[in-house]
Parts: sequence; C-alpha cells; structure tokens
Amino acid sequence: MIKKILPFFIFISALAVSFSSAYYSIWGLTKLFAGAQTEVMIMAAALELSKLVVASLLYEYWNKIGLLLKTYLTSAVLILILISSIGIYGFLSSAYQQTANSERILTRQIELIENRQSIFVTSRDDLISERENIINSISDLRNSLGGNVIQYVDRESGELITTTSSANRRAFENQLDDAIGRRDNISLNIQNYNDSIGYYDIKKIELQNESESTSELATLYYISKIVGIDMDYIVNYFMLLIIFVFDPLAVALVISTAFSIKMLTKKIVESKETEILYKDETEQSNDEPIDPKTIERLETIRKKKVRR
Repeated sequence: MIKKILPFFIFISALAVSFSSAYYSIWGLTKLFAGAQTEVMIMAAALELSKLVVASLLYEYWNKIGLLLKTYLTSAVLILILISSIGIYGFLSSAYQQTANSERILTRQIELIENRQSIFVTSRDDLISERENIINSISDLRNSLGGNVIQYVDRESGELITTTSSANRRAFENQLDDAIGRRDNISLNIQNYNDSIGYYDIKKIELQNESESTSELATLYYISKIVGIDMDYIVNYFMLLIIFVFDPLAVALVISTAFSIKMLTKKIVESKETEILYKDETEQSNDEPIDPKTIERLETIRKKKVRR
C-alpha cells in the first residue's frame, strides 16, 4: 500500500518545492533587474519550467540522447539551478535588508534617546555632588551655631565671662537658611532630572516593544552572541544553506517523481502480464499434457507472485 501511494506524496512534495523555488527565484530576479520586471518574470518562469522538463528528459532518455546534446542539456540544467539559486538569494537578502534597516533605524532612535538621557544623567550627578557639599556646609554651620561662644575677662571683677555673639549668630543663621534653601532647590531639580531619565527609559522600552524587527532578529542575535560572529555573516551563511538545498531539491524531487511513477507502472504492467500468462498456461494445460518447460515457467510465475 505504501509503495502505491509513495509516488503521490513525492509528486506533491516536488510540486510544492518546485513552485516555491520558482516563485522566490522569479521574485528575487525581478529585484535584481527592477527596470524590466514583467519581462524578467516571463523569462524566469519559462526557464524554471524548462529546467524541470529538461531534468526529467535527461533522466528518462539518458542512454538514448547523443553525447553533445546530453552535455549541453546537463550544463543548462546546472546553470539554471545556479540562476535560480541567485534569484532565491536575492529574494532572501532583500527581505533581510528590510528587517535589518528597520533594526538600524530603531538602534539609531535609541542612540539619540540615550544621548539626550546622558545629558540629564550628567546634570543630575553634578547636582548630587553639589547637594552633598551643601549638606556638609549645613552641618558645619549648625556646629558653628552651637559653638558660637565668646569668652573675655571682666576688667572690674577680673572674672572670665562666657557669652554668645548675636552678630555671629545672625550671620550663621542667614547662611544656614540660604544653604537649606539651595539644598531644597537642588533636590527638586534632581527629582526633575530623575523623571526625565525615567521617561527616556520608558521611551526606549516602548520603541523596542513596538518594533517587529526586534522579535524577528532575536534568534539571530542569540546565535551571533554565542558564536561571536557578526549577525550579517550569520544571516549570509544561513541563506547560503537554504539556496544550496532549495532548488537542487526541487530538481531531485521531480526526477524522483518520474522514477517512482515509472517503477509503479512497471510493477502494474508486470503483474497484469503475469496474470495473463498464468491464465493462458493453465487453460492450455487442461486440453493437453503440460511439458516440463511450461511447468518450470508456471513455477517461476508463482515465485514472482509470492515475492510480490
């Protein structure tokens, strides 16, 4: 049963791969010759069809075709496979370039955002340093207020008098109020800078989530990072693997389809011939004695039927 339906599945596979190969090849060739797309499509379609026909012809009549014609047709099939592979490569590279260009635009947008963000980060860090200095000054001023003591000896009594300087106190208090005001103002500016930095962080995440190229190239990025090779080279190697398999596989499947159909047809014909011969020999044996050669032929037929 499997042998009978196998040619059908081979034919479906050959049809699918051949159609896909022809479509991508024709589309890729139109990209290479954009000035004459219609003409290139007609020419490429004719070449794709003739390639499969010639491959089947070579398989079917290999021993009957002359050497010169056989050499030319074989060379033509190989060259057409190469042309189709170039077309497929053009299609794949064009598709990748569109995704890569989107990725480059995204990368550039993120770089611009990071440049703007870095300005706010630098300004914020400067303000943080300035605030630390002011905080230290506030601490010194408070210590000065606590230690605002003046000592002197009273001339009349000769006693040591300890008192505070109201002038110094007012000066320290004014400086302290000014320092606290500057500290609060700087803290407010730092908060504004932090809000701006957070806004740009969210902007980068939104751009990455909205970009389709990020998800499309995620696997390639991962492979590139593992093997340590630039992503463009990874993609190029991957496309070469595809084209080395794609069109040659289409030709091979067409030939395999012809081979499987031929073998199935041969078995059907042999089976019918065997049944007819067996029936004729049996009918003849009812009317006259069966000679040894006929018996031997009948035994051969029975063995063939058993093997099948």
